[in-house]
Amino acid sequence: MTAYSKDVIRDLVSGQLPWPQTKRIMSAYKDEDRFFKVLAVLQERVSWKEKILLPISDHLFIVQAKKARVTKCECGHDFGDYKKNWKLKANISVRNTETSLREIYPNNDIPDPKWMEIREFLCPSCGTLHEVEACAPGYPILHEFEPDIEGFYSDWLKQPLPKGL
Repeated sequence: MTAYSKDVIRDLVSGQLPWPQTKRIMSAYKDEDRFFKVLAVLQERVSWKEKILLPISDHLFIVQAKKARVTKCECGHDFGDYKKNWKLKANISVRNTETSLREIYPNNDIPDPKWMEIREFLCPSCGTLHEVEACAPGYPILHEFEPDIEGFYSDWLKQPLPKGL
């Protein structure tokens, strides 16, 4: 098993590695400290001090704030308690007309807006697109990811959770 340096992990996270090397790293067994190297790389990219506990997506994280765990954008926007649906505090752009759907479906493969809409969830502070959903009109906005952070750290990582500032 190859242990990769933090510099290689930084390039992997930022998408700077050539595809053959990326594929090789993704396909190989993971070195035991890989998760912590990724967290260190992500922590270096942000300007705020709270500790990143878990990435949710490329620019969205669960962090340990002073007394609570919150969902936070890379820009620093705080979406609140990580157990609550962060999407409800995002700016939501809904594509539910033929014109708006044609912007992303330029050919004849456009979905019927009576049967499907595209929801884009954006950070209210920086405009980063964090998630996209394709669903039936009127379908509720789901909170589909609520990790067991305590269990992940104690059972999988065998490490204590970082404390707040």
